[in-house]
Amino acid sequence: MEIELKVNLDQRSYPIFIVSSQLPHLGRYLAPLSLASRVFVVTNEVVGRLYGEQVTRALRDAGFEVLYRELPDGEEYKSLESAGQLYTQALEGGLERQSAVVALGGGVIGDLAGFVAATYMRGVPLVQVPTTLLAQVDSSVGGKVAVNHPLGKNMIGCFYQPRLVFADVATLKTLPVREIRAGLAEVIKYGVIRDKDFFEFLEENLDKILALDQEVLIEVVKRSCVIKAGIVEKDETERGLRAFLNFGHTIGHALEVLTEYRVYRHGEAVAAGMVAAAAIAEEKGLCGPDLTMRLAGILEHAGLPIRIPFKAEEIIEVLPRDKKAQGGRPRFVLPVALGQVVIDADVGRDVIRSALERCRAKRGELS
Repeated sequence: MEIELKVNLDQRSYPIFIVSSQLPHLGRYLAPLSLASRVFVVTNEVVGRLYGEQVTRALRDAGFEVLYRELPDGEEYKSLESAGQLYTQALEGGLERQSAVVALGGGVIGDLAGFVAATYMRGVPLVQVPTTLLAQVDSSVGGKVAVNHPLGKNMIGCFYQPRLVFADVATLKTLPVREIRAGLAEVIKYGVIRDKDFFEFLEENLDKILALDQEVLIEVVKRSCVIKAGIVEKDETERGLRAFLNFGHTIGHALEVLTEYRVYRHGEAVAAGMVAAAAIAEEKGLCGPDLTMRLAGILEHAGLPIRIPFKAEEIIEVLPRDKKAQGGRPRFVLPVALGQVVIDADVGRDVIRSALERCRAKRGELS
């Protein structure tokens, strides 16, 4: 099965191919891009062991010369130092202006390799080959690329669209179940912010998703990418509508900061952050308790955290550090109904405190 979508951005439009068990044929998908003969595959040691040889062979069979680099696995390697190593290898390997960088892996590799593609020779073609659910439904689409700085995550980056996204859901079979669950948080987010019917589809098919049913996964990735692409087409550089994609990320980012990025997968932090955002919306009278409980229910069924393990004041203290904050005030994306959210930069400390205290309640209770 193959599904082709398109992100429409005038001259920077690009296709998204959603397939199953087609990684050995990757080269033919690159053929229409008019690339130079040399490509640079960037991956990590974990993904490299699983798919590095397969991808390299697929590209060579299609007539490409392949430069190849495996980096250690981990967020700490999404750095300027790693980017510098990749620049050096690209230069020494003769990578040209029309040579593609192929990002093979999850969000860390996609962000790092994308940043290198955006900045090497002022920009070379980027091909995203995401191998995690989170990357397939979110980070590979939309053009956000970045590296981390010791003082903050994703602080050095830009918007740089790929020439192609190739999402093979068969690669999800080799993911730890925790990574599948973490990716599901971003999938569920799409249902809350834009598509009630999709949310209900997820409720009905959650067990099939967790069982890695390939047809259901293709549908999940497709519908997620349709939502993400539709938002990116209207607001590529996050001036308005694209901020809706930050639902759950304000409190989620605070959890990541307080745990020094060592406890939560990104999707896990977002899951708890979404429940907290719904509780804030409820406190402000924007939505009823049914929405909060329904959201918490599907997240808990997915095996994701829905509680906040910190005191409210600890969370509130770090909120101004969020790069989405304006004038030191956090900006929240708050649900009004399933499929509808609003942006609110006027949320008082008392409201945040009350909502967070509810999210620290005993298991199964939100009030």
